[in-house]
Amino acid sequence: MTAVAHTSPKARADRVQKLTSPQGLRVWLVEDYTVPLIALECAWAGGAAQDPKGKSGLAAMMAGLLDEGAGALDSHAFHRALDDKAIEISFSAGRDHVRGHVKTLSKNATDAFELLRLAVNEPRFDDDALERIRAQMTAALKRDAKDPDVLAGKLWREMATLAHPYGAPVNGDLESVAAMTRADIVDAHQHMITRAHLHIAVVGAIDALTLLELVDQAFGALPMSSSLQPIADIILPNERLCRVVDVDVPQSTIRFGMQGILRKDPDFMAAMVVNHILGGGVFSARLFREVREKRGLAYSVHSQLVNYDHAAFLSGGTSTKNERAAESLAVIEEEISKLAHDGPSAEELDKAKKYLIGSYDLRFDTSTKIANQLVGLQLEDFDASYLDERNPLIDAVTHDHALRVAKSLLGDKKLIIAIAGRPQGL
Repeated sequence: MTAVAHTSPKARADRVQKLTSPQGLRVWLVEDYTVPLIALECAWAGGAAQDPKGKSGLAAMMAGLLDEGAGALDSHAFHRALDDKAIEISFSAGRDHVRGHVKTLSKNATDAFELLRLAVNEPRFDDDALERIRAQMTAALKRDAKDPDVLAGKLWREMATLAHPYGAPVNGDLESVAAMTRADIVDAHQHMITRAHLHIAVVGAIDALTLLELVDQAFGALPMSSSLQPIADIILPNERLCRVVDVDVPQSTIRFGMQGILRKDPDFMAAMVVNHILGGGVFSARLFREVREKRGLAYSVHSQLVNYDHAAFLSGGTSTKNERAAESLAVIEEEISKLAHDGPSAEELDKAKKYLIGSYDLRFDTSTKIANQLVGLQLEDFDASYLDERNPLIDAVTHDHALRVAKSLLGDKKLIIAIAGRPQGL
């Protein structure tokens, strides 16, 4: 069972304590004693975008090894210590960040934070653990090499981002993973796992003074500064591009996208509403209605706004029979054009706003989800007040605003299209 922070939608920000530890570490805390659990989420800037050329997958491998033995504990002993106290600790790498997750009973908080301290400060990177993680990543990559969805996504990223670090796969490729050395992993750890750009959020049955002491113990000895390489901002090419990776399957998997909108753009909320109308809403979206319900071209179709630290996309996808791929693409492009030209109807706008506002509560129904949301706000440089401001901002989107943003977001953009399969008629 996971702790639930029972917060009023109008009072979420009031419950967030923005703390600074004696050693200067900043932490957001929501105290909740509903059940005796503590959830911690932390994140460091870096991630796969920092992987050196030819070493894609390095951040992912490093993150995967942090809980595979630390200090005097080898992998087996470390996981036994976790199991003995029912503690969960894990790490992962995304494109811009390395993230850590901890969940523990409050009575075991001291043990949990000590194991966290060992993992982030004294990872062993033992050869046997390294080879085990390498084998896991290699097996996953071999599976992915036959997955049309993965292949289409990989091709789309390469087309959209060209030589930018975002074009490289987060989990690397068979060649880069095979060539990774322990020295590479140690170097990545030294560059990324520092106190610089560290974000921490905790939710659960713990008071501020106790938490700050434990946070200093866990993170206080990390180096003060990092040596991350600068990453350039990227704008997608505005021309219709379509490429196919040949896969002998009966269906074509289609990935499409265009330039999106930055997270802090004042039009972002209106863009979120417009995207929900286009393809973000499951059963109410135009793409779902036109592609699946009216024509039976695909089982599902979607669009979404994607935001990284240095890029913003509007992307989407579907899978359809090879012989109907051209028709499916034509319908998708037509619906994008219609929404850009005519904007949403009043009914579509009302339904989209109600859904986006009403579903927001689902992001806060467990302590882990709440901590995740708080770290996400820190990473995007938002104040905790956003928790209360978000829904009113969506509610304030007018029809004129949505029409203007639909035109600017969709009107003059060309789709970048990647297809895995053997599509006909293109």
